[in-house]
Amino acid sequence: MTLKLIALVLLLCVFTSPLFAQTYDIVLTGGRVMDPESGLDAVRNVGINGNRIAAISAKPLRGKQSVDVSGLVVAPGFIDLHAHGQDLKSNQLQVRDGVTTALDMESGAFPIAATYAERRGKTIINFGFTVGHHSSRIKMKHNLEMRHLATAQPTAHTDQLKAWKYEKASVAENARLIELMESGLDEGGLGLGMGITYTPGVAREEIFRIFQLAAKRKVPVFVHVRSAGMIEPGSSIEALQEVLANAAATRASLHIVHLTSSGLQQTAACLEMIEGARRSGLDVTTEAYPYTAGSTKLESALFDPGFREKLGVDYKDIQWSATGERLNEQTFQQYRKQGGWAIIHMIPENIVEMAMRNPLVMIASDGIPFVTGGEHPRGAGTFARVLGYYSREKKLMSLMDALRKMTLMPAQRLDSYVPQMKNKGRVKVGADADLTIFDANKVIDRATFEKPMQPSAGIQHVLVNGVFVVKNTELVEGVFPGQAIRRTPVR
Repeated sequence: MTLKLIALVLLLCVFTSPLFAQTYDIVLTGGRVMDPESGLDAVRNVGINGNRIAAISAKPLRGKQSVDVSGLVVAPGFIDLHAHGQDLKSNQLQVRDGVTTALDMESGAFPIAATYAERRGKTIINFGFTVGHHSSRIKMKHNLEMRHLATAQPTAHTDQLKAWKYEKASVAENARLIELMESGLDEGGLGLGMGITYTPGVAREEIFRIFQLAAKRKVPVFVHVRSAGMIEPGSSIEALQEVLANAAATRASLHIVHLTSSGLQQTAACLEMIEGARRSGLDVTTEAYPYTAGSTKLESALFDPGFREKLGVDYKDIQWSATGERLNEQTFQQYRKQGGWAIIHMIPENIVEMAMRNPLVMIASDGIPFVTGGEHPRGAGTFARVLGYYSREKKLMSLMDALRKMTLMPAQRLDSYVPQMKNKGRVKVGADADLTIFDANKVIDRATFEKPMQPSAGIQHVLVNGVFVVKNTELVEGVFPGQAIRRTPVR
């Protein structure tokens, strides 16, 4: 058989194969497909029909729309388990950082059904919420609804709400709180979320009862621990011990949010404690963001008297988001009374690197909504920063390991009780077509503490449920393919 005849036979085999005979809605051609679940890392063509991946093939595929992604990585869309920024402006920056699913698992929301309803059909990325302890507690104490406590603007009830974080709950109020939070689970909430550090008046039994509810309903507790710093009582280790003890006593699943900003100089010991708990059979996971600063509202309980000694910072380490200025005692008192977002530079770089390197630590942004334009850059650059700076430049982890931390691991944290997540965080036939396509040699964050609203570089295309929301690095206008990530409501 001549070489020309052999070539003709091979060509006929390709063009008569079932894969090529089918016409896909979208075909991504020639990309480096990386799937952390299967370990696939090879040049492949990806066929998409509707909102699903329909084919992954080394052979050519035919599509109504073909996009050449040669030289680019085709990865699962990034899943952010800790995203307070749930508005269009924030989503537009998140998606240009490769995020296709943004979930508010710490603060959460209440009521759940109404919160989901107000987002339906209006999002460019997938969204979801836990049942928020804070907002449920405000409902229980004051019969007020604060659906998104982390994003709430001052209201006529501001004075009434100032004291809620310090108020104790009676036995009857605790019972009512559990009823409210369970009703949120009935409406499809993604677990239970709480920031204990922001509610210093909350008794330990109140927290324990919430863990009992989580165990009963087989959902995790996503928790910002009670305190941070080296000073006893109230150290980072003590705060972690509280929630680990509750998890051990109830067998509830536990997720510790932003470990580095809670652990600070005790992060290494905290990681050892988490690893030990896992070896003992507890379901405990954690996350971190790749920055040396945290952010919260200046009026929060975190900045109550004594915070400088506890956190090992001074006023000059606090940056006022609205103006970018570093504070002194006078401006601290002025802005604290006024209320608003601040950035606190308090996490040593070696602690950030430790978390990035540790295989147990997922990537999550803790991004906050962009209001003044001076907010923390983590809402715009977290994922590209991990890929570009900590993986490519500092080589703290391989590219596949970095992708695993931001795709498969967060999907697996949820997929045992949220069936939708079994089709997220993977590049495989049948999975949702949530895909982030980037240049591994160029991807990098551009958002800074001075200019936080700069989109990341190197993210070439992003698809959410089979729809391009970023194409050729630009936002696609007028598309809202984001879907609710939600447990099945109890009817």
